[in-house]
Amino acid sequence: MASLHMQDYDEVTAFLGHWGHFQQSVFFLLCASVLPNGFGSFSLIFLTDIPRHHCLVPDINLTEDWHQDVNLTNLEQEGCVDGWSYSKDIYKSTIVSEFDLVCSEEWKQPFTSTVYFMGVLVGSFFSGQLSDRFGRKPVLFLTMALQTLFTFVQIFSSSWTVFCILLFISGLGQISNYVSAFVLGTEIFTGNVRVLFSSMGVCLAFAFGFMMLPLFAYFLRDWTYLLLGISLPGLLYLPLWWLIPESPRWLLSQGRVEEAENIVKYAAKKNKVEAPQVIFDDYDSPVIIQSTYILGMNRISYIATMFYLTHVYRFTLSTGYFGLSLNTSRLHADPFISCFISAAVEVPAYITSWLALQYLPRRLAVVSILLLGGASLYFIQLVPHGLSYLSITLEMVGKFGITTGTALMFVYTAELFPTVLRNTATGMCTTVSRVGSCIAPFLLKLSQYFKYLPYITLGTLAVVSAFATVFLPESFGRPLPQTIEQMHKRER
Repeated sequence: MASLHMQDYDEVTAFLGHWGHFQQSVFFLLCASVLPNGFGSFSLIFLTDIPRHHCLVPDINLTEDWHQDVNLTNLEQEGCVDGWSYSKDIYKSTIVSEFDLVCSEEWKQPFTSTVYFMGVLVGSFFSGQLSDRFGRKPVLFLTMALQTLFTFVQIFSSSWTVFCILLFISGLGQISNYVSAFVLGTEIFTGNVRVLFSSMGVCLAFAFGFMMLPLFAYFLRDWTYLLLGISLPGLLYLPLWWLIPESPRWLLSQGRVEEAENIVKYAAKKNKVEAPQVIFDDYDSPVIIQSTYILGMNRISYIATMFYLTHVYRFTLSTGYFGLSLNTSRLHADPFISCFISAAVEVPAYITSWLALQYLPRRLAVVSILLLGGASLYFIQLVPHGLSYLSITLEMVGKFGITTGTALMFVYTAELFPTVLRNTATGMCTTVSRVGSCIAPFLLKLSQYFKYLPYITLGTLAVVSAFATVFLPESFGRPLPQTIEQMHKRER
């Protein structure tokens, strides 16, 4: 018998069906594991929000006549030597009021978000390689534990520096477990279920988590209580270790055929179907071939080009997505409503990405939706000052386009690279994209120089991503590649 390649995996396991009890349980458990990412990733919107504040005036008796007789404009200016007084109209406290991140210390407010995304960047880089080395499942639960534990420990921060150190460590696990869950589901599911999971299931779970964040923040208006509220749900995921299996595709790529067969047979039992006695009876592990390739990857111009292009679009999309998401406090006078609007826009975006993945070629879908998003952001500068709701609508259309493009690109990237490199490639792309998220908080500060400069910049990045996508190979309707040969045979 000819040796089994991963393109045959779907055929060999076809007896399981696409949507049995096994697939259903794994589908919903993986989606549930992503929920904390939604409210964890953007909790800084509320944790670092700047309350109205003024210099703390000592409690002395100054008459009204004193204010009228003294010309304050001619007095020498000095800092708030007695500290600051913060409004409690919206928040009881944030880290800004806790650590006085105002005036000369105001730069620390956006830098806090940058520190967090630097942690996400480092975590994305290492988690991808660890996942390809040790498996999808161990890294998924390790990063979930990091995220939960260090989010909780931040409550006890005695200074801004300590808070940032703990925030960085929490960031190591934040998006890393999302990527691990994404790749695990992509490799377990087949056919339309795989497309449904990767384009809408896991993404909608993230969006629902994001939509839950303003609810948490509304009832927990002290920053320590908010951190407690978003960290405790992580304890509910401990039992999932015994319910979520390892990826059979990854096990096969490591030559662990017996373990892969055991998982497939367990899936057959849950789906109440008969499994063959021997499922993968003549499998050649591609590990040696792939490891040789890793060493010489940059020498192969075709694949190196794909790596560079995927890095470009993931960087630009991440900058746009996080820039618009972190900008929610400027959309509406009520930050809770603003956050909910920004999160709710992601639901139709992910549904659109699923429909596009079902019926449209990847390149056409990505280019079209990103041009829509980029054009909407460009048009914001043309809106008259009195039509603020039109500006909000255009900004949300821009976020809709960039969010849809991001969801499409997650699937696209997973389809382009072979199994033993898939998590590393996804992790590397995520790492590069985090550079974009690191600069996003400061990019929003460009509005101090020209109000519409952030939108013009983000619109330009969306257009750059659209054109970069044109040079990628098409993967619509084709099986996931296992070897570099299969990957290289794809025509553009």
